[in-house]
Amino acid sequence: MSKPLYLLTIEEAAAGLQAGDFSSVELTEACLTHIQKHDAKIHSFIRVEADIALSQARESDARRAAGKSRGILDGIPYNLKDVYATIGSLTTAASHILEEWQAPYNATVYQKLCHAGAVLLGKTNTDEFTMGSSTESSYFGVTRNPWDTDRVPGGSSGGPAAAMAARFGLFAVGTDTGGSIRQPAAFCGVVGLRPTYGRVSRFGELPMASSLDQTGPITATARDAAIVLQVLAGHDPLDATSSPNPVPDYLSATDQPLAGVKIGVAEEYFGEGIHAEVERTVRDAIAALAKEGAEIVPVSLPLIHYSLAAYYIIVPAEVSSNMARYDGIHYGYSVERTEPKKAEVLYDVYAKSRAEGLGAEVKRRVMLGTYELSSGYYEAYYAKAEKVRARVSGDFTHAFTQCDVLAAPVAPHTAFKIGEKIGDPLSMYKEDILTVPVNIAGVPGISVPCGFVNDLPVGLQLIADRFQEEKVLRVAAGYQRLTDYHCQLPSLIS
Repeated sequence: MSKPLYLLTIEEAAAGLQAGDFSSVELTEACLTHIQKHDAKIHSFIRVEADIALSQARESDARRAAGKSRGILDGIPYNLKDVYATIGSLTTAASHILEEWQAPYNATVYQKLCHAGAVLLGKTNTDEFTMGSSTESSYFGVTRNPWDTDRVPGGSSGGPAAAMAARFGLFAVGTDTGGSIRQPAAFCGVVGLRPTYGRVSRFGELPMASSLDQTGPITATARDAAIVLQVLAGHDPLDATSSPNPVPDYLSATDQPLAGVKIGVAEEYFGEGIHAEVERTVRDAIAALAKEGAEIVPVSLPLIHYSLAAYYIIVPAEVSSNMARYDGIHYGYSVERTEPKKAEVLYDVYAKSRAEGLGAEVKRRVMLGTYELSSGYYEAYYAKAEKVRARVSGDFTHAFTQCDVLAAPVAPHTAFKIGEKIGDPLSMYKEDILTVPVNIAGVPGISVPCGFVNDLPVGLQLIADRFQEEKVLRVAAGYQRLTDYHCQLPSLIS
């Protein structure tokens, strides 16, 4: 084929493998060489697992030679955000406290990808325990945006998104709790899909906020996102929050035309604080959809402005609960115990292990959440935030009686400079203002590249009702048939 193997889409690579144009080993070696050449400038990976990748690629080639291919992802190289338990590879959540942790089991997401024959290139960087919007809080260092290495890739799935933008693999898998797939996808000029809460199993995913976390694909195209979601989606008996809803044919939805689709535009998404050129770019994308036959309808989401406040009450509370397991006793980093018979020394093990093992943002959220859940404050904070969540969810439910899909910006601006916001937590939290409503409502959302402002990518956010991922994939794929923004690559690697 005329272009380098690492630049292929999943569909193109699968066709090439089936035709015998190249092997999975050749495809994997091309990706590994590309990573070795360029990732020092980006630092998207915490660990490259070349031995695992080549072993899995050889197994894929053997299956294909025996006529036992497992499907379209068999032999396709990808990267995995380092929050999934994987036997044979460290799982760290980008934290000192799990720096050397070997998982004794596999996350369902990883198990499904193994069963599909996909080839793991390695584990990619994230904000520590996914707590951040810039991938600057990782214990293993900052990830840089391939479009401008002085800028952040977004977060917390900044490692997977930067890796995808640089084509370090043909797809990536990340998590989205408040925008952590969609925002970095927008900043890095790739496609990022956050499915409905419960659509993909969370078993073996190190939790941040259990009622909001969700896994999703980061890809070059909407069609590739549909292919990956087809493998990831479905009920898992190991996850009590996993939905038993049947999984539709996502790829066939991407072939449907835009004509007749009702696209809602809520002016609440275009308020104060949105960069003028970002707003213009997103509105131009919506106009392009209208020219192809989509019907644009005005809708209102009057309560979404309360989403961010509710989110930053719910999240710390759930963080406080989830982080309690990292105590320096059960597993992970532990300080030296000097006099274990003394109770106060045992307490010191807890306190010092957490103090030394956890980063500043994790500690901040643990303390805030513990305060919120304490006697006398639960009703005033967490319980009230849950009531707001229900009201915001009701706004989305009503909006979807008037339209099929909502269209909005993903972020108020393009990628910001490294170090610009890391010292100002409130400013960093506001980065999620346009993405957290989706998580609060539990609905699916996707970011699709829709243009550039000052040579930096801009993302169009498409949102649908619960378990209607095929609708956002249909519109995203239709938009990509009209434009070539998703085909443009950073000069760093093009």
